[in-house]
Amino acid sequence: MCGIIGYVGRENSERPLEVAREALARLQYRGYDSAGIVVANELGLSFAKRAGKLAALEEQLAAHPLPLASAAIGHTRWATHGGPTDRNAHPHMSQDGSVAVVHNGILENHALLRQELIEAGVEFQSETDTEVAAHLIARAHAAIGDLAQAMRSVARRLEGAFTLLAVAADNPHLVVGARRTSPLVVGLGEGENFLGSDVAAFIARTDQALELGQDQVVTITPESVTVTDFDGRAVEPRRFTVDWDASAAVKGGFPTFMDKEIHDQPNAVRDTLLGRVSRAGRMQLDELRIDESLLRAVDKIVVIACGTASYAGQVAKYAIEHWCRIPVEVELAHEFRYRDPVVDQQTLVVAISQSGETMDTIMAIRHAREQGAKVVAVVNTMGSTIARESDAALYTHAGPEVAVASTKAFLAQIAATYLLGLYLAEARGTMFPDEVRSVMRELDAVPAKIQRVIDGEAAIRRLASEMKDATSVLFLGRHVGYPVAMEGALKLKELAYIHAEGFAAGELKHGPIALIDQGQPVFVVVPSPRGRDVLHDKVLSNIQEVRARGARTLVVAEEGDRAAAAHADTVFWVPRTPTLLAPLVSVVPLQIFACALASAKGLDVDQPRNLAKSVTVE
Repeated sequence: MCGIIGYVGRENSERPLEVAREALARLQYRGYDSAGIVVANELGLSFAKRAGKLAALEEQLAAHPLPLASAAIGHTRWATHGGPTDRNAHPHMSQDGSVAVVHNGILENHALLRQELIEAGVEFQSETDTEVAAHLIARAHAAIGDLAQAMRSVARRLEGAFTLLAVAADNPHLVVGARRTSPLVVGLGEGENFLGSDVAAFIARTDQALELGQDQVVTITPESVTVTDFDGRAVEPRRFTVDWDASAAVKGGFPTFMDKEIHDQPNAVRDTLLGRVSRAGRMQLDELRIDESLLRAVDKIVVIACGTASYAGQVAKYAIEHWCRIPVEVELAHEFRYRDPVVDQQTLVVAISQSGETMDTIMAIRHAREQGAKVVAVVNTMGSTIARESDAALYTHAGPEVAVASTKAFLAQIAATYLLGLYLAEARGTMFPDEVRSVMRELDAVPAKIQRVIDGEAAIRRLASEMKDATSVLFLGRHVGYPVAMEGALKLKELAYIHAEGFAAGELKHGPIALIDQGQPVFVVVPSPRGRDVLHDKVLSNIQEVRARGARTLVVAEEGDRAAAAHADTVFWVPRTPTLLAPLVSVVPLQIFACALASAKGLDVDQPRNLAKSVTVE
């Protein structure tokens, strides 16, 4: 959740502070409630930190500038232990001021270690678990005289998930980092090197990066990068090139990142689909290197994900079961491993995560692999933990998603799981090649249809402005429209802080209809009247049921569906799209509505309260 930057250069200059400030600005999307920076030079360590948004830290830096330096580490904090206060903000200093530390994650044995330090005479200045690490590393460094070795010795004692960065007053040309589960990547420069919680931290400076694995310590100097495991054995990390630049993470003239990312969706889906069919007309997913004989032996698929990604998995379930004729379960990752799931060598687990660092999902895939299952990751971030720890990775190509509430990553995840379903169907022989090609042609037409929905956003935004005082909104859907309804409700919860619920429309008469009273807004995602007439007619009945009880019906319907329009107070038209692919267009009006409603209420669309972009604690 927290954003982290580390930098080291050749000479004392303003550059370390500039790099750190720039990185923290780019990492704001991860969610935070305080921020801080420490710089190192031959005179020692100097720091600034403040609770609140980054502007508060900038005010402090303007009033009390930090000195020229050769190294810096910085942090945006999402509070876990201790409230969002100045003293709980990172960096945390050792008692003698010799070592500074920033940290992402949770140290599960911090209470025991804290008591040990208190008994040794250490006086704590904060309520955080992080300060424990600062004191431990300083004491080890004083005894050993080597910061990397001190980090390794402390890391072996720590329990939980963590990324730690440390600088020491006696060596201002060196930054040391350690990671267990929580993300950390290396950026490679010329005469300078970087560490970051993700590549956004340093993408404006370099596109060359190194993956760090589990339980590894990295030491960066201006000229070198050294990686070892926690026991000191040398490790050779994998190098990769980041395929987007800093301009992709700016607003591009839109009022918010979320507005921009909604408008990015046609390209996000198009890029995810690009190059997935060979010249021979067969599906080719280059990142999937699981032998087809193993895929043919699979007798069950389990999708594991959290939040919006789980709704992408729900959509995928309908398509994969239909195309592959294999049962698909969709599990919330944080529940999966605690219920003793039935998983074995014939199970294929599909893990969906935008960041590839979702802690609940990481722990779930580890459990699945222990049971012998093969794991395919659907992620948007190269070099992420989930991608590395899975047997295969299918990368979406949505580019950086900065807004906390996911939009383009959701559509890219759906598109990627469709590709996976078609690939499995082809490998298992449950679809003929011409059938696969037909679906791919339909998929290739979807980006233009998404654009058509976006082009009509003005009407949706007007409605949102009219409804800014709404306190409750309900969503109904059937078949693939059901997860779309749940995603629409989630967007309103995340952004507008109002009651919102998504229901399977058939459940309406089993209880939820009691919620309907005069003026209650109800969004209804209507299935296409073509191909599944029975579902279409049943959802029309649901519209009539709620409208008869005073509901205000807001209907997402296929162009030309006069029957749906006849029972709607407001209709948002979407282009005709095959049923299984329809979520790629039908969810877009709901995204626009949630974004516009939150904006009309004067709320921070990109950084909703209490939320973080990537949930890296379990």
